[in-house]
Amino acid sequence: MADRYLHARLEKLFHYMTGDHRGSWGMDIEHWDWVPGVGIISLMEYGKRIQNRVVIRYVQVWAERNKEKAGSVKVINAMAPFAVFPELYRQTQEEWYLRQSEKIVHWMMHEAPRTREGAFEHTVTESVQFSEQVWADTVYMAVLLMARHAGLTGDRTAAEEALRQTMLHLRLLQEPETGVLFHGWNCEAGNHMSAVRWTRANAWITLAVPEIVEEIGGLTDIPDELRTRYSALAKGLLSYQAADGLWHTVLDRPDFYKESSGSAGIACGFMKGMRTGLLDSSYLESARLTLDGLLPFIRDDGEVGGVSGGTPVMKTEDAYNEIRIYPTLYGQGLTMQLLTEALTMD
Repeated sequence: MADRYLHARLEKLFHYMTGDHRGSWGMDIEHWDWVPGVGIISLMEYGKRIQNRVVIRYVQVWAERNKEKAGSVKVINAMAPFAVFPELYRQTQEEWYLRQSEKIVHWMMHEAPRTREGAFEHTVTESVQFSEQVWADTVYMAVLLMARHAGLTGDRTAAEEALRQTMLHLRLLQEPETGVLFHGWNCEAGNHMSAVRWTRANAWITLAVPEIVEEIGGLTDIPDELRTRYSALAKGLLSYQAADGLWHTVLDRPDFYKESSGSAGIACGFMKGMRTGLLDSSYLESARLTLDGLLPFIRDDGEVGGVSGGTPVMKTEDAYNEIRIYPTLYGQGLTMQLLTEALTMD
């Protein structure tokens, strides 16, 4: 695929993401939570990987504009925007970013609510509690920051905790028979609740683990168990991929709609997994198939279609198919990350 075409699509995504979407839960980038966090992470990845100073500068200005909101509500799911702070420190050498990163990592390590197994409890900004629940989302929304901070500072304790949290989530969520992940785990009940193999849950971890390993690999030993589990996850996901390269919103329900954000996250994770040595090159064909299947979802104005809305652990499997589809910053962002990875692959 021509580089010029991917560059053009990425520019469209960037301009749509940074437009005026005030009042839209899915697209308003001017608040501090996981949705804009994934968008900002993706913008920084795009800007850094192709050395686009306009995009990097946008992230810098965004952080400055929203710094008073940073950490105003300390919940695990709202830690996502902080994941750009280590790179912002590298780019600017402004001590404030380093201090904030240290502060948030300290909070996660010493104060954040945990389940009885020691995993981060899934806490959110909304007025709802998920006591003793572990969700796949957390590895991307919080553990990624911890790993990046460790990679920046050489903090071995943070690196070891990032690894511990990653392993806890894999052990609690992975289904031995298929290798894929359930959406969540209830530590008190000792079950996976509705036991749904939700696609975007699998995407968050498929995408996060290669970068976590890359960030902390020089600070702590990566166990063979992680590599084995990640390989089993990728193999399991491959078995559910549809002929057009996408995945259905629930992996094992081909009668449910296909979902773009989860598909983009999985394919990008495959590419990152190959780049970091967690996966072999046989996954490239699958990732390229997904890329081809997703490009028609990018509309002329840069909006990514086919994105399912915010999804808690639903009470039934069928309820996942009823989640409304609308544009979101995480849908834009995960698609942007896939196109960026494809553009910069060796």
